[in-house]
Amino acid sequence: MPTDSNKTSHSHLALEFKSSTFSVPVLVLFSDSLRNIEQQLQEKIALAPEFFKNSPILLDFQEVNKRGLDIAVADLVKSVRELNLLPIGIRGGNAAQNRQALALGIPVHVLHGGTAPEITKIKTITAAPEESLQSEGPSTMMITQPVRSGQRIYAHGDLIVLAPVSSGTEIMAEGNIHVYGSLRGRALAGVQGDEKARIFCSDLQAELISIAGIYKISEDLSEEFKHKPVQIFLKDHSLIIKEI
Repeated sequence: MPTDSNKTSHSHLALEFKSSTFSVPVLVLFSDSLRNIEQQLQEKIALAPEFFKNSPILLDFQEVNKRGLDIAVADLVKSVRELNLLPIGIRGGNAAQNRQALALGIPVHVLHGGTAPEITKIKTITAAPEESLQSEGPSTMMITQPVRSGQRIYAHGDLIVLAPVSSGTEIMAEGNIHVYGSLRGRALAGVQGDEKARIFCSDLQAELISIAGIYKISEDLSEEFKHKPVQIFLKDHSLIIKEI
């Protein structure tokens, strides 16, 4: 008669835990005004609706708590969800905010000794006062590793990717995007409305390309440009694709 250990050895593996790093937008809060937060979020989403649609998001309370302001977590989560964003956790919350989040089934990310967890390596999307937005200077982000399916990257200036961009990825930049490899995911340049932004890639296979909110999906891309090095820019509010 087979033992329990034999049964286990012959059973199919049902699951496995693995350590993983993934990219998710972080919403850093500077105000306790839900009206202002909702308005600025709507403006951000309008610039790149496909990127933000059903996007997971981490809510960051560090700055708002430093200013002695208070936000009801339940009201904030309700507002964010109504904009088709999916809160997956909060960080930097006080004891009361953490309790409210846990009551809603939202995980709490605790910061230890001023060091944030791995998730904070992603770029920040900020619902901030106008003067705070103006104080952030543009910068260039360089990615040297392949961008894998499910990853989302946001650059406040230009974005340079020295590796392939896989299907199911989304890369966004307030400036230009350069991909020195195959571009198979979604690429959105000029997401703050910069109509002079451009997209450059060595091998066009994109699911979606967009500049300043004007976009084309893969079905709209001419076969003559696919698998070729191209540049993409706006002219008379239309996307133009040219071989390099």
